[in-house]
Amino acid sequence: MIIFEETSRFSQSQQSCVATIGKFDGVHLGHQLILDQLKQKAEQLNLPSLVILIEPHPEEFFAKSDDDCPARLTTLEEKLELLESFGIDFVFHLNFNQAMSELSAEEYIEDILIEGLGVASFIVGNDFRFGHRRAGNFTLLQEKSAEAGFEVIETSAYERNGQRISSTFIREQLANDDFGLVEQLLGRPFSMKGEVEHGQQLGTDLGFPTCNLNPGRRKIPLNGVFACEVRLGDRYRQAAVNIGYRPTITEEGNALLEAHILDFDEDLYGKTIEVIFRKKLREELKFDGLEALKQQMSVDVEQVRELFNKRIS
Repeated sequence: MIIFEETSRFSQSQQSCVATIGKFDGVHLGHQLILDQLKQKAEQLNLPSLVILIEPHPEEFFAKSDDDCPARLTTLEEKLELLESFGIDFVFHLNFNQAMSELSAEEYIEDILIEGLGVASFIVGNDFRFGHRRAGNFTLLQEKSAEAGFEVIETSAYERNGQRISSTFIREQLANDDFGLVEQLLGRPFSMKGEVEHGQQLGTDLGFPTCNLNPGRRKIPLNGVFACEVRLGDRYRQAAVNIGYRPTITEEGNALLEAHILDFDEDLYGKTIEVIFRKKLREELKFDGLEALKQQMSVDVEQVRELFNKRIS
């Protein structure tokens, strides 16, 4: 899969493509249905498949604070890895910045779709809005495509029990700690990936060393202590994981994921791991002191052992 940020890079090597556009947060089953639609049309026309990936999310760009934007299911890196796994040929990283936010709907179509990417077929939802002040819509796309000679196809919708699958709906299920349903909606367990960073060594001092990850999100989609599995290459280990803001330790307000891998003492600094969420144990709490925190961590670890011995329920 080839990733680019300037349309000139694409037009130098390709004349045309079949494209779709979106934030693709979570790359859930609804997104996967669109990707299948994209690949089938690309194969039919013998053209490359291309995803226009909007990053950062417009809601993040316009948000005055982290609390004002929706929680992220996936980072840019996680999205790209997932898109590649689904066999997409090209990803155009559409950098949503001030200039992009001020681009008119007509310029959006002309500069990006026609001149930039030479789109032969554009697959998009009928609720897609684009351009300055979201002035562009599906009807305008149809009108302009008829003039320019490319086709516009409405995306297929994915529903489960009458509920349209969306990133918003999945965020709601994460907030309800329904990891079983989330796994069904994503087509895989919910997880976070990242490089293990050096921390304050506080966990080690308390007898519970942790692997620390930066969640890489302005707003995290879940908060608390969880029973998780940590994937290390092709190995899976049980872990007690805290994701949140560590109120007992700091008042800085920066989110951190801390994974205590049970019965494990390997050095993982600098290595990328995947943390797979299985069950929530409790909310993140502020304790009176480090001793109280240590006692609770002992309880959390034993609860994780018991859950995995029962294979989680």
